[in-house]
Amino acid sequence: MMEHTPLEVVQLSPAAQKALGAGPSRMMAARGLLPLPPAEQLAVLYQLAIDAESGIAQSARTTAAGLPEKLLAGTLSDPKIDPRVLDLFAQLIANKPAALDALISNSATSDATMATIVARVGAREVDLIANNEQRLLRHPEIISAMYLNKQARMSTVDRVVELAVRNNVRVPGLAAWDEIAEALKGGPVVASPEVDQAFAAAAAAANRDDTILTTGDVDAAPENEEQPEDPKATAKVTIDKLSIPAKIRLATLGTAFERAELIRDPIRMVSMSAIKSPAVTEFEAKNYASNRNLPKEIIQYIAGKREWTKTYGVKVALCRNPKTPLPAATQMMQAFREKDLVNLTKSKGVSSALVAIARRMLMQRRGGSGK
Repeated sequence: MMEHTPLEVVQLSPAAQKALGAGPSRMMAARGLLPLPPAEQLAVLYQLAIDAESGIAQSARTTAAGLPEKLLAGTLSDPKIDPRVLDLFAQLIANKPAALDALISNSATSDATMATIVARVGAREVDLIANNEQRLLRHPEIISAMYLNKQARMSTVDRVVELAVRNNVRVPGLAAWDEIAEALKGGPVVASPEVDQAFAAAAAAANRDDTILTTGDVDAAPENEEQPEDPKATAKVTIDKLSIPAKIRLATLGTAFERAELIRDPIRMVSMSAIKSPAVTEFEAKNYASNRNLPKEIIQYIAGKREWTKTYGVKVALCRNPKTPLPAATQMMQAFREKDLVNLTKSKGVSSALVAIARRMLMQRRGGSGK
């Protein structure tokens, strides 16, 4: 979204300047009661919508949102309209497809505005925006917003990601970009209605309450050597019809139920995209760290993420997992309570080197007695 700074009033028509002058004309203009050409009316409403007086600003926004769709569609396509005005109206016309199409097709619409639009529109509008490849490459944040919009067709997302990869453009805002890009390095994307339908169905199903998997005491040490997987909590998601890029996207956009399924995928790109999802909580990380069946890359990623390893429960879970690098485990053990150091010395699942380090730490804490 652009910064909504005031327009240069002197560049507006005399009629518009009069409407913005002191006195009752300002409120009349805010309510749409002054006769002005459409383009001038939009500029005036923009100026009043950012007015310091809240009553005028609210009236102007209400009037702007209520303008006839035909008038808006014919006016918002004008490339002479200030990009700031276009940006404001982009926020107000979500329910007016013709006006939205005019904004999308207007070359004066800023790239930042387009990124805001593509994040919340439907598949048809996303496809329209995806046609402007020059804009996408110039402002890859649009691709990022498109990727994160569940309404965007998988085939469209694949096409724009492949465009970025082919042109050596790194898309910001996507934690799993390396995996996303790797999955589409093979060449031109062939649209698949079946994959589109499968992803749409999976994304629509990814709205369950996942509290059971995402919340809990992250500072408590795990009670067992390994946290068992609850088949009721990790209900299987129908993903067999998804392509690898679609699995990666679902891992990014889905709930903890989808992540719990996809993090066990045998394809490294998929499992890594699940652990890299910005939605993963510390509690999930703790449970994943306890799972010795997960790939070592997953465990090493958790061990290297400071915001997770600062919690005590994650530290203990990682140190009990033999796939955690020894230097990282040794560092985390410094914060262990004596009880957890003792438990570690009795663990059958960790390396003898780690057990020896735990025993040495215990001896040091007990003054060398070893008791």
